[in-house]
Amino acid sequence: MTSPINTTTNAPVTNTSSSSDGTTPTAMSQSDFLKLMVAQLQAQDPTNPVDNSQFVSQMTQFSTLSATQDLGTSVTNLSTNIAASQQTSEILSSAGLVGHNVLVPETTADYEGSEVDGAVNVTAAGNVTVTVTDGDGNLVRTIPMGTQDTGLQNFSWDGKDSSGNPVAKGKYTLAATSGGAAVDTYVAGKITGAGSSVGTYLQVAGIGGVPLSQVAQIL
Repeated sequence: MTSPINTTTNAPVTNTSSSSDGTTPTAMSQSDFLKLMVAQLQAQDPTNPVDNSQFVSQMTQFSTLSATQDLGTSVTNLSTNIAASQQTSEILSSAGLVGHNVLVPETTADYEGSEVDGAVNVTAAGNVTVTVTDGDGNLVRTIPMGTQDTGLQNFSWDGKDSSGNPVAKGKYTLAATSGGAAVDTYVAGKITGAGSSVGTYLQVAGIGGVPLSQVAQIL
């Protein structure tokens, strides 16, 4: 077993090899460093004691280690405080959005008797079509939007089927294509509250909890 003391120079030995279980040793703490210094003083050769310059050098190393670890702790605490402050700021800002409508990524619409507003994220200009299907997968309505440029393009569904008859209240699935390729759909909903879990969340009527980062547009 490697001794922590170099009996020739009376200086602590730095062990950079792997431990017996193959893992890399963890960084030396202030306590570990101090224990090595005490062990060195106890085990030194009385005929060849640690000279003053060596001892001062080791104390300087200890002070440097202490300052470095304190700095690391301070930086970690500062980072934590900044993250908490940013999240608090986000929540306060989000609270100001309560009552506003927003567009969020969603493939279902909660039809409650009033018009459903949404959008299509057109990634390549082309002929855009939105389809609405019921809970059984039956096609209820096809909404042709014509040729659209790239970006979010808004649409509305009046809650009627292809024959112009009002549909029953409930959940309906939305899908869209642009030039024959599937594209993402967004649904508008009113923000009813804000909070935090892992990040800031908004409560959107008819949709539920939505991360603030997913809000595509404030209407």
